[in-house]
Amino acid sequence: MVDTTSPSAFQTANPHALAVILDASETRSIMASEDIFDLKGMKLWARNQPVTADLQRKLMDRALQRPLETCLMVEDGVTVQTLKERLSSRVRQHPTLAALLGPQEDRLIKAMGQVRLHSVVQLLLSACESARPATFEHSVDAMALAGALQATAGGDDTAVARAMTAGLLHDIGEMYLAPTHGEGDAANNLDIDTFRQLVVHPHIGQLLLSQLTDYPKEVVRAVAEHHERLDGSGYPHRLKADGISPLGRLLAVTEETLAALRQPGAGLAQASVALRVVPAEFDERHAGTVVGAARRAAQLVAHLSDQELHARLDSLDSNLAIALERLEGLIEDTPSPASLRQAVMLGHHLVKRLRDGWNASGLWSTDGIEGEDAAEAETVCAALQARLEAIERSVRLTAGQGLSEDEQETLDQLCAIIIDHAPTGEVA
Repeated sequence: MVDTTSPSAFQTANPHALAVILDASETRSIMASEDIFDLKGMKLWARNQPVTADLQRKLMDRALQRPLETCLMVEDGVTVQTLKERLSSRVRQHPTLAALLGPQEDRLIKAMGQVRLHSVVQLLLSACESARPATFEHSVDAMALAGALQATAGGDDTAVARAMTAGLLHDIGEMYLAPTHGEGDAANNLDIDTFRQLVVHPHIGQLLLSQLTDYPKEVVRAVAEHHERLDGSGYPHRLKADGISPLGRLLAVTEETLAALRQPGAGLAQASVALRVVPAEFDERHAGTVVGAARRAAQLVAHLSDQELHARLDSLDSNLAIALERLEGLIEDTPSPASLRQAVMLGHHLVKRLRDGWNASGLWSTDGIEGEDAAEAETVCAALQARLEAIERSVRLTAGQGLSEDEQETLDQLCAIIIDHAPTGEVA
């Protein structure tokens, strides 16, 4: 992981980013753009020397005069033109995304003329395309969707290009984490230790872009904010409302939409529910674009019988109420340390937000639910289950490590309240 406390977080080569670069060097021409020296002035690698596995040995635990990323170049790397081609192919090959991207495709292609690839970013994206193709594809999708949302909201070409740049770069911090810590491996299933690693990637991306590139501050800030939520439930800093920049809000909708579409068999309806299940969590203007596209798409189909659905909804209504009541009682009984009490307060706050969303949905009244309403009710149940699992991870993250045995027991009790009252079963 990047050492974020050092004057330059990139003074030593990150082993995970270096591994990706070395992997990519087997199929791409990557070489030193200048001589590479350590802090003592010892020459480690010569200018124009191709990157090989031997570089990893020479860089081991060496502090460098200049960050490694600024000393390497890729001759056959990703270009704006290849990104244009990828964007067009996604519109043609991904019918779900096409509903959002298609109407703005011409605007997106035009705005690509203002998208700039800094040499450090080109290196990392090119390595990612070769070594982590799924992550690269996600970045291209985010680039396109962020641009489409900005264009739909009335942004000019410059604003659209900045949104596309931010979307393309939003997960660049993941290059500095082990591949097992990436969002692409279904974040809903990450254990707490893996989640602790994952939550720092927006901050790593911010450090990378601010220290090693000259992208606009607006773009850098948005990259840091793409997992923040308007109600303060996001990460890594739990920013709220106006504390999140307009471009950060747009990226948050982009990320949540793509995360929902990543689930097996998911479509725009699932993304629409994910953006609406908790009130005032996402920017309404950009979320509304996705919701509108979902309403124009094919109707959802219910998989549960009426009896099964009503039982599921009745159970969910009861369980959310019980969980909230027990969490309120736990607040009064939770001792120090402050981190544990903060975790209890956070769990209560987030479950209450879910309960508010449940109440606003009207699904607690099961009478007359049928057809597309029944299908949406199934989707809401699945979305709430995913949120409860995410709340449990966030609570454990907030409590931190080093708790006493009694404090750990309190934390486990809190998490059991949350998870034990998750809606059970999966929709086919």
